[in-house]
Amino acid sequence: MIPEILRSDNFDALPVRHGFFTRAWGNCGLASAYDPTEIAENRERVADHLKVRPAHLLTCYQIHSPDVATVTAPWKPEDRPRADALVTKEPGIALGILTADCAPVLLVDPEAGVIGAAHAGWRGALTGILTNTVVEMEKLGAAARSIHAAIGPCIWQNSYEVGPEFPAPFLAENPANERLFRPAFRSGHYMFDLPGYVTAKLLTLGLASVSPSPADTLPDEACFFSYRRACLTAEDRAGSLISAIVLA
Repeated sequence: MIPEILRSDNFDALPVRHGFFTRAWGNCGLASAYDPTEIAENRERVADHLKVRPAHLLTCYQIHSPDVATVTAPWKPEDRPRADALVTKEPGIALGILTADCAPVLLVDPEAGVIGAAHAGWRGALTGILTNTVVEMEKLGAAARSIHAAIGPCIWQNSYEVGPEFPAPFLAENPANERLFRPAFRSGHYMFDLPGYVTAKLLTLGLASVSPSPADTLPDEACFFSYRRACLTAEDRAGSLISAIVLA
């Protein structure tokens, strides 16, 4: 049975509190069809678990971009930046990422006291969100060789069918990316390995350690929200899981 919070073993001895929060914590996405009061209560529970003030659990307005925001102070939800990763060296500020199949990535340089959180869907990962997150962490004093990264639950290859046009930009980036695709049952379609791609991207950055994704979001409805599952079952809404990290 999957626990209500997943944690990464490579963070165990590091000075951070973190978690990949499952559906048991409710929908934590700000832009959704859910009751805003319910969302605020869910996020407050997450903040309490991380031992930060509710207003200090921050998320950005995610747009599947390579853009990173550096956090120096809390902001109001309506003022959140349009970006897909956050970095900070400020104690007491928890960086959150919202996902419903895309890969959440949490990062920490324990020596420099710098953390990061990135939303790595296929588009953001392809266009540089992971590299840019590490670069922005380095601007705050981190070093790539000292950064530990953990990938959270996301959609896995067995669940992720893509169309015939999908592989082209990945193969243009690197012909070795062919290994990320295998034929689907439908002719001309493929099954894409998103966590494999995100892992490979992180490994090329020379990080201290990279922990792989622990679970597939699509098949486990009880534990995870999934946008792809909502589309396949014609649900009228899909919630968002939150993954977060704060300096201890």
